[in-house]
Amino acid sequence: MTNFVKLNVGSPQFRIEESMSQVAPVYKFYSQTDLEDDLKGVITKGQENKQIRTLDNVTTLNEGNVIFSLVSGFAAIVRSKHNGYLFTQNYVVLETSNELDRAFLVYLLNEDKIIARQFRMGLQGSMVLKYTVKQIRELKLPKLPSIEKQQLIGNIYLKQLHLQALQERVASNETILRLAKLQGARQHE
Repeated sequence: MTNFVKLNVGSPQFRIEESMSQVAPVYKFYSQTDLEDDLKGVITKGQENKQIRTLDNVTTLNEGNVIFSLVSGFAAIVRSKHNGYLFTQNYVVLETSNELDRAFLVYLLNEDKIIARQFRMGLQGSMVLKYTVKQIRELKLPKLPSIEKQQLIGNIYLKQLHLQALQERVASNETILRLAKLQGARQHE
């Protein structure tokens, strides 16, 4: 994998010193929910991200980064909403070479059976199911198709996840609406 990808590990959270200085920048922490939103291309309304004011040199995300969660084992491409977010040691940014499309890499990490088997082998005997940088570094990628085919597969994969997320949101909203109508019908007796 290291032939095609450079790894950048996030800042160790416990080493970041909070500052009271008003000139210190405020950073929002990147979360698992943010990763899922980036992967599906939808923003879920939920809790506010944890923030820290610090003068420390910390690792931050840029739009377009491929981010991998060492906790969930999922990857996504960072969207503009999360540009500048601080990422901790639970995440790794994967910088791809010209021979590997970012969306295709996300597809491989999330869906490829060969990659999944390699991850499972590395987790055997482990009590805590957490992925390691070493595992990512040692991944053996399958033979890569042409860059055009990678782009096609990657784009279709991300569009399918986006479509599925939108369909789930519509179904959820329809349920809420029907339940509200039932509640209203019950009260008019």
